[in-house]
Amino acid sequence: MERRKFIGALSLTGVFGLFNPNEILSATKIDNSTNAQPKSDREYWYKLLYKIASPVVSNLADGTLIKNMPVVTAPKFDSRTPAVSYLEAVGRTYAGIAPWLSLPDDTTTEGVLRNKLKLQAIQGLDSCFAVNSPDKLNFTKDYQPIVDSAYLAQTFLRAPRALWEPLKPETKREIIASFKSLRNRKPFKNNWLLFGSITEAFLLSIGEPHDESRLNEGVDTLNAWYKGDGWYGDGVNMAFDYYNSFVIHPMMVDTLAVMLDKKLIKKERYDLAVKRMQRYVVGQERMISPEGTYPPIGRSITYRTGAFQALSQIALMHKLPATIQPAQVRSALTKVKKNMYDIPGTFDAKGWLQLGFCGHDPEIADYYTSTGSLYMATLSFLPLGLPATDEFWAAPSAEWTSKKAWAAKPFSKDYHVDF
Repeated sequence: MERRKFIGALSLTGVFGLFNPNEILSATKIDNSTNAQPKSDREYWYKLLYKIASPVVSNLADGTLIKNMPVVTAPKFDSRTPAVSYLEAVGRTYAGIAPWLSLPDDTTTEGVLRNKLKLQAIQGLDSCFAVNSPDKLNFTKDYQPIVDSAYLAQTFLRAPRALWEPLKPETKREIIASFKSLRNRKPFKNNWLLFGSITEAFLLSIGEPHDESRLNEGVDTLNAWYKGDGWYGDGVNMAFDYYNSFVIHPMMVDTLAVMLDKKLIKKERYDLAVKRMQRYVVGQERMISPEGTYPPIGRSITYRTGAFQALSQIALMHKLPATIQPAQVRSALTKVKKNMYDIPGTFDAKGWLQLGFCGHDPEIADYYTSTGSLYMATLSFLPLGLPATDEFWAAPSAEWTSKKAWAAKPFSKDYHVDF
């Protein structure tokens, strides 16, 4: 069971015995370098996730995120204030680490590292929502906070016991008020509509009054824009990019899950959304080349492996299609991560992600992209929420579809669907 007490009273008795939380945050010394040869794919994944997330989470815990996070913007950045980048970093990072932090505490090397990050994550939220915090996040200016509040809301839906329940009452009140303050701005008529929906879904999930129109608009409109064969339009037209994975499928399914739980929709509607997501990830898995690369298609490719959030979430949910074995997803994504994150220039000298796709290339960044935007990358690590004993991690490495196909080995056929 996950811990439900406030951070000041969190107990890891049996792991550390009695301890001072501040001491434990600084005392655990673990080499999380991805240069050392990992003993397993899982070890590579959790050390890499820690490497990516730690600068955001640890600085937020220390009250130094705004002081220490470099805000580098795209060369042709638009008129929004660069300060939106801090909430971007927090919302996106937390949404990616949430399933991993939800695992029970244990005394393994991974468990110690995970517990450390979880304590910092809770402390960081309590700190940044406190009165006069040096890391006060912006929810009131510009439209961008609509986006990253949604990822923070999705965080709490993914890890309610690990990252919502332990927060101080005053922190919860501030978060709820911040989410409600977004109602004076309407999301744009594209995938953004789901940002409004999932934020209201979270409020609904904790018994807060929700905006019914905002809750329904995203799921209803995107459903009307469905184009077939697992693809939603991003607006009236379909966009051949990764936004079905960055946003649409995960937020559609997670929002409908809350609505189903609250008996606002029939189960058939939720099941259909899951089926469409399953169909979409068939294509995602096949897009990973035998070498472990994928096409740099469309906008926001600086979000790197966040492009595989849909495939990662379906694996976390134990709902992979029958033609895809968990081990082949793990093996494929491990190869992709090694190709992408082991390239010099991905991180700066202090461990922050840098603008680019494979390595450092600011020119490839879109007009809305800054340092905080890049932490969408964590969304491909969702299967770390499965225990090490799960088939996803425990089964032997397996060849993914394109690797089998290009080696003249048998592989499953593929046909379009009509749902």
